[in-house]
Amino acid sequence: MSFEEIKKLDDAYVAHTYSRYGVALDHGYGAVCYDPTDKPYIDFTSGIGVNSLGFADAGWIKAVTAQLNKLQHISNLYYTEPCAQAAKLICEKSGMKKVFFGNSGAEANEGVIKAARKYSFQKYGEGRSTIVALENSFHGRTMAALSATGQAAYHNFFFPFVDGFVFAVANDIEDTLSKLTGDVCAVMMEMVQGEGGVMPLEKEYVQAIYQACQKKDILFIVDEVQTGVGRTGTFYSYQQFDIQPDLVSSAKGLGGGLPIGAVLFGEKTENVLVPGDHGSTFGGNPVVCAGAVEILNRMDADFLQEVTAKGNYMKTEIEKMPHVTSVAGMGMMLGIELDVDVKPVVNTLMENGLLVLTAKHKMRLLPPLNITRTELEQGLSILKETLTHISFNYHKL
Repeated sequence: MSFEEIKKLDDAYVAHTYSRYGVALDHGYGAVCYDPTDKPYIDFTSGIGVNSLGFADAGWIKAVTAQLNKLQHISNLYYTEPCAQAAKLICEKSGMKKVFFGNSGAEANEGVIKAARKYSFQKYGEGRSTIVALENSFHGRTMAALSATGQAAYHNFFFPFVDGFVFAVANDIEDTLSKLTGDVCAVMMEMVQGEGGVMPLEKEYVQAIYQACQKKDILFIVDEVQTGVGRTGTFYSYQQFDIQPDLVSSAKGLGGGLPIGAVLFGEKTENVLVPGDHGSTFGGNPVVCAGAVEILNRMDADFLQEVTAKGNYMKTEIEKMPHVTSVAGMGMMLGIELDVDVKPVVNTLMENGLLVLTAKHKMRLLPPLNITRTELEQGLSILKETLTHISFNYHKL
């Protein structure tokens, strides 16, 4: 089908909850994808951080196809090897104790919220269920995850929202500590606020809040939905902050392109949820987990060092480009602030063969973690040329 035919069909039958860009994508390999006319695009989005190994990775396809030829689904009423193997690898690489599998990041965040509240209820009884989240955070679009999101723009239309969330100022130790009152059961934060504009937290801040939580038996939750599975140069971003959370949510890059979410439980919480407390029909699906096992096995020390090196290289090169005022982030999760409006630049980049994302007023880059140096340099070259020749009409008012 042509782009026009695809768009017409989409407009007729798909609910318009997304503002789509004016391109249809048909196939790809590595960090390059193509539209129906075979025009190539360097992908610096990874499907919003999902395609850890890019498009059509041979090892991932082999693992998923092999499982498809054996058993595509059976439910959590039975054991499967891919589910058990994926859980083992996640625990070994994260220092966590147990894993529950779901289907998305929002579901994973629903799971950590439920686990935190049950832990506190069992130990302290009613009246200790408040969760402190951070202003400018984003935790998903289901009702509890949306209620935990610290952006007022999302708190509209869908009333009533879930009670029991208060918001602290990120990187403000005094303000956050003041929120740790007697009714608080957990603190929830992203080490890099992705949808909030790629805003990293300060190590001193994270450690101060973590230590206060330990003293008060307040659970420390880290949302690793976008930052996790190698994206920031360590398996999980919290591993760069010298902390060990009580609960972690994970998704996106864990599946390599298939839907998956995971709740990771630490020592305090590993036995909190029991049969009947939580569930997911598709969670732990053997095909999805077989793909996750392939990704997890690839996440060794050398791979993660390469992510860090490529991220540093990107940051250094981008900081030298015209109109760039700052570059923030960790590893291969970067937010670029420009002295011109970002949205028209993003559209021009797409026309020039480079796909990027936005995050609030910034440009956001999330390339496949295994992107080759050639692909990376090609993408950066398009970015530099586009920024060099942008029209004066792009300038901010």
